[in-house]
Amino acid sequence: MALALAGAFFSAPAQELYPWAEPASNMPSHSVSAKLTGMYMRSVHDNKIRQRYMPEVMFGLNKNWMLHGALLFSDMHEQRFMWEGARAYAKYRFYSNDEVHRHFRMAAFAAGTWSRNHLDHNDINMMGDQTGVQGGVIATQLLHRWAFSASGSMIQLLPKERFEKTSGDRYAFEALQYSLSAGVLILPVQYKDYNQTNLNLYVELLGHRNLNFVREKYYVDLAPSVQLIFNSTGKLNLGYRFELSSDIYRFSRGQFMVSYEHIFLGALNRKK
Repeated sequence: MALALAGAFFSAPAQELYPWAEPASNMPSHSVSAKLTGMYMRSVHDNKIRQRYMPEVMFGLNKNWMLHGALLFSDMHEQRFMWEGARAYAKYRFYSNDEVHRHFRMAAFAAGTWSRNHLDHNDINMMGDQTGVQGGVIATQLLHRWAFSASGSMIQLLPKERFEKTSGDRYAFEALQYSLSAGVLILPVQYKDYNQTNLNLYVELLGHRNLNFVREKYYVDLAPSVQLIFNSTGKLNLGYRFELSSDIYRFSRGQFMVSYEHIFLGALNRKK
């Protein structure tokens, strides 16, 4: 019963709701979730604090399919705050082995981002900096109050610079990304009702390696986070991502993240 209550926010227990990476589990069927994420970082170019915001809508179509749509706004590449792009994400859970107090799940995902920004560095990501596509797999293991997850994916950038003859000497267009995530449910110690506030702690290792570029090859970041879940429908994330090791000249070597998400359970159910 405790794990069922823990999973009221998503079909995954609370400690699987990683702030920086997706788990293999999906949100409840026929539900809609609205999320706003803010990221704040100090630019290595001018030492100023820059910001990016991502309003996002997510749809739990059924137990296996989940879709995201997001817009991206920032002042990272311009001196003014502007709309910089859009992002779409789809995830399909293709394997599930569920037991009492534990489960193992696997999912495949695909994402695409369109960005107005010009390609000007080799710190590849799909969060607004560049235009491209991404595909990969996720595996998640729940063990009582702990949840562990791993993902691996390939990114292909598709900016106009890719088709210029001299760009291959300056920019990376292909990359491998991976993540290792762990989460633990701290509070409540014992569930009594859906209105209890959940406190979860996370740590995530986020890695990247450029594949077609002999210089600026890799980075590895660490991202600890704190999460609160209110009334089983509201989720607040606070996290900080910082660089452990890298040979890439990056826009920033650390960023704060704050996000709030609210889920509307059964929002896609047809009215009789």
